[in-house]
Amino acid sequence: MKSHWSYADIPDLTSRTALVTGANSGLGYQTARGLAAAGARVLMACRSLERGEQAAADLRQQLPGAQLTLVELDLADLDSVKRCAETVHKECDRLDILVNNAGLSAFSRRETAQGFELIFGVNHLGHFALTGQLLPLLLDANAGRVVNVSSLAHRNVRLDFDDLHGSTGFDAYSRSKLANLLFTFELQQRLTRSSLSAISVAAHPGLSGTSLITMEKYSEESNRLMVRTTILIARLLLPVFGQSAEQGALPQLYAATAPGVSGGDYYGPAGRQEFRGFPRKVRARDHAYDEEAAARLWQVSAELTGESFSQLAS
Repeated sequence: MKSHWSYADIPDLTSRTALVTGANSGLGYQTARGLAAAGARVLMACRSLERGEQAAADLRQQLPGAQLTLVELDLADLDSVKRCAETVHKECDRLDILVNNAGLSAFSRRETAQGFELIFGVNHLGHFALTGQLLPLLLDANAGRVVNVSSLAHRNVRLDFDDLHGSTGFDAYSRSKLANLLFTFELQQRLTRSSLSAISVAAHPGLSGTSLITMEKYSEESNRLMVRTTILIARLLLPVFGQSAEQGALPQLYAATAPGVSGGDYYGPAGRQEFRGFPRKVRARDHAYDEEAAARLWQVSAELTGESFSQLAS
């Protein structure tokens, strides 16, 4: 792997189609920009069409001729996930890249439209269902790629299968990021057993300057001292230990586009503690590779979402 892989190293993606969730801001916006600049047609899946339209307009100004399609997607509502997938099936005959990027963090407990804890529902279950519904298009592509965006936050938590919806705040976020990795590795196992060419990989951005870190867009309690203090600390530490969203998007862009990427790979920044730096292959904590937990999470997720992944061997 090139030690300083950057946007200039993204291969030509002409005739390729990619979908990026949460593409209107932060890592998703930078990922959409990188893919579009390399010639891909990019479907920008956004919860807010207004913010999505503004982001698309900004990208078209930077990249005249960029092929951008806005698709509405609210990962907190499985009905919206289904409508999004139906739209993509109508728009595309194949999907080369799916970047499950959108992420949510909050301090208070909230629920999805189907009654799941919001952070787990959005960060894992919504993407699980979306991937299942778009899998036929990924299988129609030549070695389609699913990229799940995880986080360093997965390192010190475990899933409580007796109460998957009981966590809140940063604990819920951390568990959802562990779920992203367990899903990645279990999906790859099932693709391999089914002798299919699509691959499932993961990436994390290190400590990057996104709205998720500052929680400006998601917290409904921004007047609370705890939230305001957390935002202040993040802003003070980020310039020293972290990196911009533009740099933070490189690992997921590498996972999505670089030659030589293999199913089950995990990419993150190369710097100390994986906080910042250019992308390289990294290793998650051992519990993220727990095959029994991954298979159990898959079963529970399939039951909760009704998504069967019928093309895959169990």
